Amino acid sequence: MPVGVFLLVVAVILIYFGVAQRVLDRMRLTDRAALLIAGLILVGSFFNIALIREPAALMVNVGGGLVPAGVSIWLIATADTAVERLRGIFAALFSGAAVFILGRMVLAGYRAEPEAMFMEPLYLFALVAGVIGYLAGRSRRAAFIGGILGIVLADLAHFVELHLEGLPGRAWIGGAGAFDAVVLAGLLAVLLAEVVGESRERLRGGPAPGKRAPGQTSLRGEGLPGASGMGEDGRENH
Repeated sequence: MPVGVFLLVVAVILIYFGVAQRVLDRMRLTDRAALLIAGLILVGSFFNIALIREPAALMVNVGGGLVPAGVSIWLIATADTAVERLRGIFAALFSGAAVFILGRMVLAGYRAEPEAMFMEPLYLFALVAGVIGYLAGRSRRAAFIGGILGIVLADLAHFVELHLEGLPGRAWIGGAGAFDAVVLAGLLAVLLAEVVGESRERLRGGPAPGKRAPGQTSLRGEGLPGASGMGEDGRENH
């Protein structure tokens, strides 16, 4: 089973049993919405769309490219503040640029000494995108946007490079191993934001385990209209 599919299945189980409810609360997502998104990603992973065929081919995987990008754009559009929106956009741009540059360096090293690679390149890209997504985004929503769109934008930049130089090749956004990288980067970014944010809240004497911050309500199957909690940076979590 591919790593991305395995992680999605684990995420679905955690969401279904309410284990991930706190994270969903902070991202302003209901459990039903999260399950729907995960389902669309899983089903969409079997479908590819060819956008451009020559000289450089551009393909996009529905589950690994279109759905995650669409969700990220929706999160940006529905951000409560301009600051949150800009943090998400900058996180995506920073992580995308880092993954693209790292990809060129790794490719050159892999061609020279493939046996010297200590990690599968796609997992390395996901790690970098997830970490930078969190560092630049900070909140759960902005971190998720940075991690997901970072991988997508790096693939898109690869296609632009091929197209401008007139080189034959193929860029596959969210397809093959990139699907695993997209899923891993998004989940890692959110996990970092949750773990670090929770730790800082406890150090500052924030909400006790199992208790919600003032203004939050139980979200089992419900939305979060107007509710807000304080995150690791003292602002609203999303």
